[in-house]
Amino acid sequence: MLKATLTTKGQLTVPKEVRERLGLRPGDRLVFEFEEDAVRLKVEKRKTLAELKGSLPARRSYPGREVERAAAHEHVVRKILGEEAS
Repeated sequence: MLKATLTTKGQLTVPKEVRERLGLRPGDRLVFEFEEDAVRLKVEKRKTLAELKGSLPARRSYPGREVERAAAHEHVVRKILGEEAS
């Protein structure tokens, strides 16, 4: 049986063996579900960017890196010139 102690601030350190067994990483969430006099603990894994890729529909096609860089450059130049003109 593994145990952990609650701090005066209400914080709890999950023992290393538990973190490893559950594959917990920083940013993962633990969900507490109450069942009469017991608590069930569930893990909400944080998704990586790679896992999120493609999860939202694209509203327009990607024009390519060079087109995006040129548009960003143009925006910065206009902003600088606009500020100097003031």
